[in-house]
Amino acid sequence: MIEHLPVLIEKVIYYLELLSSVDTVVDSTLGLGGYSEKILNHFETSRVMGIDQDLHAIDKAKERLSAFKERFIPVHGNFRDLPTLTQTVKDRISAVVFDLGVSNLQLTVAERGFSFQNEGPLDMRMDNSSSNEGLTAWDVINTYDSRELTKIFREYGEDRNASRIASGIVKYRQTKGRIDTTTELVAVIRSILPAPLQRKMGGHPARKVFQALRIYINQEISAIDQGLDGSLNCCGPGGMIIAISYHSLEDRIVKHKFKEWKSDGWGSILTKKPVLPDDDEISSNYKARSAKLRVFQKKDISQQENSWIFYD
Repeated sequence: MIEHLPVLIEKVIYYLELLSSVDTVVDSTLGLGGYSEKILNHFETSRVMGIDQDLHAIDKAKERLSAFKERFIPVHGNFRDLPTLTQTVKDRISAVVFDLGVSNLQLTVAERGFSFQNEGPLDMRMDNSSSNEGLTAWDVINTYDSRELTKIFREYGEDRNASRIASGIVKYRQTKGRIDTTTELVAVIRSILPAPLQRKMGGHPARKVFQALRIYINQEISAIDQGLDGSLNCCGPGGMIIAISYHSLEDRIVKHKFKEWKSDGWGSILTKKPVLPDDDEISSNYKARSAKLRVFQKKDISQQENSWIFYD
């Protein structure tokens, strides 16, 4: 069974408890259902709508959460379309939760092509259903020129070696042919970067390239931007938007969006600084090491003042 430990879940529950009531929570990144399960267990009269673009994830979550019956509402879709996907519960949404990034399911199933540690095809589509014939990582790696690859690696992976890696990939294609699998791509990247440089990188030499490809293939940046705007539209007065990010690109979007909403008078930011996992959580769940949680609450015209306790 694939393990899924929801990151910073106790802090998520803490903020949800500050609401005057919790009717429906939208788990906009359902994955294997870890957040949904915790929320449904803690708030015994609440409902959770779980949204995911990965049909395999939805099937796994439905099985895991079957005991909650009609309290759990699974929906196939991309959170960029939140206003449309939440039409059936739009008048009862108390909070929207985002657990951004890639799920354990996608990382651990080698055939999905997300992991630089397991051999699989260069796919990386979060929605790999038969109806989605969109761009794959194979298309990008084997058809894009050096300039295009550099832009992707630099913009979405924040990789200082973007240009060198891009040029090396194109040269490899020209001399040895196409790159078909994740392990082949890792080997090519390792062959491009000198060993002393790899030792100084402080992580796997292919990590940032894989991150960049995943973000680009799934148009994650625009999806986050649209999804956040949609969540503000969906939440009722006093509702919360809770976002957990794992790298600077995601966190920057969330931070700026919340500041923009506050400036425009939509509500207040409940996290003066991002909430971080403690040492115990990081030791038990390595994925949590880079997590940052931010919370925004919409203005409730019936309650202009509140006395929430903020985490510093």
